[in-house]
Amino acid sequence: MDDLVGTQAPARRLTDPAEAVGELERAVPGLAALRLPERRAVDWQVIETELGVALPGDYKLLRDRYPPFVLGDFLGFGGPDPGHERRWALGRIEGLEDVAELCEEADLAVPLHPYPHPGGLLPWAGSNQGDLFLWTTSPAGPDEWTVTVASRSSAWWHYTGGAVQFLADLVSGAVHPWALPRIRPEILAP
Repeated sequence: MDDLVGTQAPARRLTDPAEAVGELERAVPGLAALRLPERRAVDWQVIETELGVALPGDYKLLRDRYPPFVLGDFLGFGGPDPGHERRWALGRIEGLEDVAELCEEADLAVPLHPYPHPGGLLPWAGSNQGDLFLWTTSPAGPDEWTVTVASRSSAWWHYTGGAVQFLADLVSGAVHPWALPRIRPEILAP
């Protein structure tokens, strides 16, 4: 049986997407220099129609304002490119089979399941070492989703904030990186 290490909570959950992105910019000083001069024209409606669910506003805002990047030479953040939304969404749907296998192999005391199962997991980022960062979906809506970490070392844990706040707290040290390396506030963009 794999370990569910536990749950960590932010001191205050950031519900405003701009505030969450601002917190990440403070935690990763080089991020602001990568901000695109204009928002990307991602058609989120196409993606959300294909997935059958709306995505969190903090994730969409970060993706609209920034190119793909890697934090601390470890955690990769990307997403859909304008004109390729449907292909990106279908890739996420196909990847849910891998999430199902991962959940099954984890054999956690409280089983986890992939989306579209109620409370199911939907991947949003990964590491260069095989760690997976997932949203734990909720009927309360995408801006209430939390983060589940499935580490390559078989330790699973939860964070009760949103994805962008999670990145900021992970880099700043406000959240303990259980089963993950320390993430330096360095950013690389292709």
